[in-house]
Amino acid sequence: MKAPALFSRSPLPPLWREARIGLETALLLKDPVFRGEGVTGGRGRPVLLIPGFLAGDGSLAMMAGWLKRVGYRPSRAGMRANIDCSGATVTRLVDKLESLVSEQGQRAVIVGQSRGGTIAKVLGRSRPDLVCGIVALGSPQLDPLAVHPLVRLQVEAVSRLGSLGTPGLFKRSCIDGDCCASFWEDLAAPMSRGVGLVSVYSKSDGVVDWRSCLDPGATRLVEISASHCGMAVFARAEARRRSSGKAAPRRFPRAA
Repeated sequence: MKAPALFSRSPLPPLWREARIGLETALLLKDPVFRGEGVTGGRGRPVLLIPGFLAGDGSLAMMAGWLKRVGYRPSRAGMRANIDCSGATVTRLVDKLESLVSEQGQRAVIVGQSRGGTIAKVLGRSRPDLVCGIVALGSPQLDPLAVHPLVRLQVEAVSRLGSLGTPGLFKRSCIDGDCCASFWEDLAAPMSRGVGLVSVYSKSDGVVDWRSCLDPGATRLVEISASHCGMAVFARAEARRRSSGKAAPRRFPRAA
């Protein structure tokens, strides 16, 4: 199986709405959840944080700090920018997960934003012995290239540079060749038994077509009101939990 065509047609996300991230951060800092009020403690469970395309570990620093304050053991993916080959990234992160699980004595949770969420799903699919659950934030699981045309151009630019031999970048063959065929197969397959998947999406996402986040294999689909970049820091939003084909409106306070 190969990734979707690089320039496949998809609805145009409202990119201009990404300017909301400053306001979203301000709202988060005022939210009691950010201070840990009413949050069940993590009891030392390891959490691996995987940033989105072009982003590095620093983009999830605020989330990492919050997780640590409420009792989790967050760990960075070790990325300056998420632009490496998907298959190679999964192999490297499996080694990291093995170390985390060995140190903490319990399976890890993975939180991935955008492309980070697709990598997280493949990790959970391939190594359920290391992963107990996944939270995917604005991750286009059904069509990883259902993104704004400007972002697709960036994907094309990175893939061309990688194909020319620039180290640390994915190649065109990672997208439409045989390089990452097993990655795309795992991404399309159902989740492994015992590994939960929460897919968080926003209809006002300015980068990703929110429909591509509606993974039918997800344990839960959660709708929020947030920008794509703001999902790394969102605090309180109207959300709907969908399970068994039904949607139930409720308040969903989250900081991660």
